[in-house]
Amino acid sequence: MPASRPVWKGQLRLSLVSINIEMFPATKAGAKPSFRQIHEPSGKPIHYEKVVEGIGKIDTDDIRKGFEYEKGDYVLLTDDEIDAVKLETRKTLELIQFVDEDDIPPLYFDAPYFLTPADELAEDAFRVVRDALRKSKKVGLGQLALRGKEYLVAIKPCGKGMLLETLHYEDEIKKSDSFFSDIPAKSADADLLDVATALIDKKTTKFDPKLFKDHYQAALRELIARKLKAKGRKIEIEAEPKRGETGNVIDLMAALKKSLEGGTAARKPAARRAPAKKAPAKASTSKKAS
Repeated sequence: MPASRPVWKGQLRLSLVSINIEMFPATKAGAKPSFRQIHEPSGKPIHYEKVVEGIGKIDTDDIRKGFEYEKGDYVLLTDDEIDAVKLETRKTLELIQFVDEDDIPPLYFDAPYFLTPADELAEDAFRVVRDALRKSKKVGLGQLALRGKEYLVAIKPCGKGMLLETLHYEDEIKKSDSFFSDIPAKSADADLLDVATALIDKKTTKFDPKLFKDHYQAALRELIARKLKAKGRKIEIEAEPKRGETGNVIDLMAALKKSLEGGTAARKPAARRAPAKKAPAKASTSKKAS
């Protein structure tokens, strides 16, 4: 059984087929150092109180959710009134459409969750839907209500289970035109494009997440350890090395070719460079001739 508690329980529905499922977060919480605001002279954490202008501190039982329908005017809603909103997607996730995964722009994807069958009775139907998605190479789309919001979601196979990813709605996505309008509508130089493509091909490999670590979080933990060891004393902060300004005067082709020769290339090109050791002999011969 999963170590964490499900964030949503309900039915996955495909036409007349209903499957009891559970949904779990696919990402870890607390994997990164978190900070609190501290009062330095006393070393105690800072607390925030709920206050109302002209009244002062108030009781949390008197707090309601409010929607501002006009400037300074709110309609108040209780938790019971909000919970009474009838949405079928609170308990049912119906797959209403299927698309190719490439049809969904990456910009729309938000947060990942794991889907599992809720009990043994649901396992057979769960496997059928999972394997049908895998065989057809499609992604199922539907909606579910979670934490006071209705989400658009995409479902696809993931190992023995399924992966659900929440998607942004269209009106949540900014249009790129205002950001890209100043970029000239020109194509790249053909020769430069060939070298850049060769560089990409050289560095292409299978995705391995183990190769990538969060260096910033590791550095933060190291800093915290140094502060603990210093027992409150100030520690020496290393100055960040200054970087030279990069302008457009750079020879782009030379930089691309140099990158292609070096970098984290596969080791095959190293065998080609071995004969280059003979080059100095030719150079010295020509020098004697001159």
